[in-house]
Amino acid sequence: MDGRGDQPLATLERVKILEPENPNRSTALFGGKASGILNWNDIPYPHFYDIRKEMRALFWIADEVDMSSDKKQFPTLPQKERTAFLKINGLLAEIDGPQTDLAARISNFSTDPSVKATFATEADQESEHNQSYAYVLSSVATSDQQIASFEEGRTDPVLLRRNQRMIDIYNEFAVNPTIETVLRALLYTVIAEGLFFYSGFAFFYNLARNQKMLGTAKMISFINRDELQHSKFAGELFRATLAENPEYNTKEFTEWIYEEFENAVEQEIEWSRYVLDGIDGIDLVEMAGYVKYRANKMLRMVGLSDIYEGYTENPMKWIRAYSDNFDDTKGDFFETDIDTYAKITELNGFDKL
Repeated sequence: MDGRGDQPLATLERVKILEPENPNRSTALFGGKASGILNWNDIPYPHFYDIRKEMRALFWIADEVDMSSDKKQFPTLPQKERTAFLKINGLLAEIDGPQTDLAARISNFSTDPSVKATFATEADQESEHNQSYAYVLSSVATSDQQIASFEEGRTDPVLLRRNQRMIDIYNEFAVNPTIETVLRALLYTVIAEGLFFYSGFAFFYNLARNQKMLGTAKMISFINRDELQHSKFAGELFRATLAENPEYNTKEFTEWIYEEFENAVEQEIEWSRYVLDGIDGIDLVEMAGYVKYRANKMLRMVGLSDIYEGYTENPMKWIRAYSDNFDDTKGDFFETDIDTYAKITELNGFDKL
């Protein structure tokens, strides 16, 4: 689908490393000109510096999390919890693994050095996430279980169906980089990091509120914090790119976004029923409401209205209460408000998506 109707799509060129004849301050996020020299005090979107700073402030290393108690507890979990544990680990690995590569690929085509720098930080965090899933499994599971868990991402039919559109969109950008496919890939990054992770996160938090697998839940909380920053950056970059390229801001593109969110919600609910049915402490109706709540929140992040009436508040209150106590802070990372675009409101069409 071309957001501009019948007009041909222009392929983006991979950006050179240094072009001194160009200005230091980039002229556009994609398809513009920049020297490759990054001066954080002279960038078109100053709040990108703040986002990168927030990402850096969350630095952590998987190996620092003590998994000794989890190693002892895992064999004692009910079979359904052990199966869900391994399947969800496979899910998270399939989503997070490509994000490292995607961040690098998008940055290769961005003509804004601040975007490249922010994506470099994000890519490093995503690679740590992927390592953390292997670290968790190596701490609690046998070699065969570890391999099987990572195989889930490419063999489980429900999981494959759930992620198929994300796979298609990411691969479309990889083989045909254009403004349109960049926008689609950014949109799916928002969906992946702001919606697709959350039934899995809820499973691990539910274990922890029952004093099970606390090391794993701590690791997940670190990943959760990172993903909120990543989805925030993807959402802001999506909106800024759309504002710089208003010809893509069409009714057809808006309808496509709503359709993708609706499909993502349907697939996430189906997945949660498949993997969490029978897990003590998980209410599947409540979980479905939580997925819709997350979808509404992500839609607002990209400048659109809610599509699920009555899901403006988190229906899984126990997650909020748990996270407040779990990380010894009063700020609930599930409820963090999305920053406004105060520094770039001069862009035309920014709220007309």
